[in-house]
Amino acid sequence: MDELAFDCVDVRAEAYAAFPTLAFRLRVTDPSPEGVHTVALRCQIRVEPHLRRYGDTEAELLGDLFGDPARWGDTLRPLRFADVSVMVPAFTGSTEIDVPVPCGYDLEVSAGRYFAALDDGEIPMVMLFSGTVFARARGGFSVSQVPWHREARCRLPVAVWRELMDRYFPNSGWLRLRRDTLRELSRFKSGRALATWDETLELLLKETRR
Repeated sequence: MDELAFDCVDVRAEAYAAFPTLAFRLRVTDPSPEGVHTVALRCQIRVEPHLRRYGDTEAELLGDLFGDPARWGDTLRPLRFADVSVMVPAFTGSTEIDVPVPCGYDLEVSAGRYFAALDDGEIPMVMLFSGTVFARARGGFSVSQVPWHREARCRLPVAVWRELMDRYFPNSGWLRLRRDTLRELSRFKSGRALATWDETLELLLKETRR
């Protein structure tokens, strides 16, 4: 079972999921003639930010994650994006499955802040695999572990991420605030008879720039 291999062939936004979900299309290959009964597969997905270039605006927005660009040779480290589990059904030779990954738009999460800072291009990722393989064998089944070094690299288009977020959070994002901060913002908003939170923050930004 050491020859079990994985390739990510596509990433798309799920059209009809109840919550924001990316579907990573995974090809699983096993050249043994007996075939595989099932695989209880675990997958950790990481963002590899050092594998792409960044524009000036992107670099500015990524400053709170990675610091000054002059230090990025040391600070541009992988970001953990998701941990998911999926069952691979029986196959011989190779098969393709979808690995659904639920997503949020929390800008306090490192991966969410990273995605939100990007204008275009692709997001380099690596999928790291582990799990248990149940294979067919004469007289029954064999059980083995997915080799720890198995991985698959993929690139998520920024446009796909934006499509997914726009579908569930059109032209908006989320910030979590402490109750006392929210209370003070409410007083500011009420005291100036502002209609929306957008207007409140826009006014605060204008006053800060002055």
